[in-house]
Amino acid sequence: MVANRGEIAVRVQQTLQVMGVETVAVYSDDDCTAPHVLMSGEAHPLPGKTPEETYLAADKIIDIARRSGAEAIHPGYGFLSENPAFAGACRDAGLAFIGPTPENIAELGDKVQSKDVAGRAGAPVLPSSPIGSSIDATLREFAAEWGFPLLVKAAAGGGGRGMRLANDESELPLYFDVARREAAAAFGDDRVFLEKFVPSARHVEVQVLADHAGNTVHLFERECSIQRRRQKLVEETPSPALTPSLREKMGQAAVAIARAAGYVNAGTVEFLLDPATGQFYFLEMNTRLQVEHGITEETLGLDLVAWQTRIAAGDALDFSQDDLRPRGHAVQCRIYAEDPYRNFLPVGGPLTVWEPPSGPGLRLDSGVAPGQEVLPHYDPLLAKLVAWGPDRATCLGRMERALSDFVVLGTVTNIPFLRDLIRHPRFQAGDYDTAFLEQEAGLTTPPVSGESDRMALALAAWASAQPAGQSDRGLSRNASHVPETLPDSPWRSVGSRTLP
Repeated sequence: MVANRGEIAVRVQQTLQVMGVETVAVYSDDDCTAPHVLMSGEAHPLPGKTPEETYLAADKIIDIARRSGAEAIHPGYGFLSENPAFAGACRDAGLAFIGPTPENIAELGDKVQSKDVAGRAGAPVLPSSPIGSSIDATLREFAAEWGFPLLVKAAAGGGGRGMRLANDESELPLYFDVARREAAAAFGDDRVFLEKFVPSARHVEVQVLADHAGNTVHLFERECSIQRRRQKLVEETPSPALTPSLREKMGQAAVAIARAAGYVNAGTVEFLLDPATGQFYFLEMNTRLQVEHGITEETLGLDLVAWQTRIAAGDALDFSQDDLRPRGHAVQCRIYAEDPYRNFLPVGGPLTVWEPPSGPGLRLDSGVAPGQEVLPHYDPLLAKLVAWGPDRATCLGRMERALSDFVVLGTVTNIPFLRDLIRHPRFQAGDYDTAFLEQEAGLTTPPVSGESDRMALALAAWASAQPAGQSDRGLSRNASHVPETLPDSPWRSVGSRTLP
């Protein structure tokens, strides 16, 4: 059973079916005709619409898995993937959980406990305070010792939720309370702590794989510094910021942390890198498959979902660290139904037209289809576009062309923004950090009229190609992007470009 939806449920099933493994899907009321359901060998409803009623309903999911005869559950990412109670319930029900052990998830999924593991492993760790329920004397002493700005962080969960940056002492009580409430709502755990903030840092993570026999390897790094609201938008490998020596040190630290925890299966160790000093610090460990795992697969020729499954079935790794040699460069752009010119506001609506690009070195992991509705209950990720090239320049050129050729109508997406970001001189030079979007505010400024004209031409070309009476159905126009009047034109839209 694949206990998830959307892009990752499709991605996991693709590998399992190639492996000859029959798949079972689950679906909410609104997902009954979603791609992950239609491709499955068997599908069962999770009555309801909200995540709590459906994909977070652990008891329902395990009951369906047992009744369907499933032997294992793959949780994907998000939802129940980092829930130790769910992993334990799978084990108690006689179901293999395709991921780490419940003990691994509990220890490393907690940001405070994971720092203790990293410390035992000898990895550098950012200074942090004890857990607090209010701004008491201990937390004030920590703030006085390390100074502002400070991060207020949730002890559980991830994805940028339950995290606030306090720039001075006056902001600390407010953001402390905000982070606690957000953490409680998102993770059912309101514990928070303070952490030293590293300005102009780069976010670099290292993929690890470990089997039950104690073999542990790292699969090199991914650069994840392009973020909005501390959530990733663009990732690439190798990182433009790492020297060979620094790459080796970070890889060794990631393996040491996994071994110190007795970790099994796939996981990702995240670090903050201070470019000014070359010092890196352990940030956290994600005990699941990452959204950006595809760029590692493209440069190493490995299938991480296949290896997750094989390890869960008891197989040992059949390669060593010395056998791994990355090839070329890969970059991933996350395609969201959101408006980057309105503070990345999620946008719903029907996917009237969905025409992804194709060509050498391109990969699309998608969980949507034309005519499907973008739902408000779930994360607005539509797809992940990956470009590979023998070098970074070729890779970025392929990504820019692919984004220009990506046609989506019916809802707003971040595709034009991503194309402009890939073109940006600083990104092209690899000169960026986690504050990049704050520093380059022009990227989130609404497009000039010429861009709106090009989108209008794209809409006009699409409308003229539709059967009579169908050209206005499901057409979603954003007033800040698209004029209300669509000009007659002999032009054909190719993404954001127009060609005669």
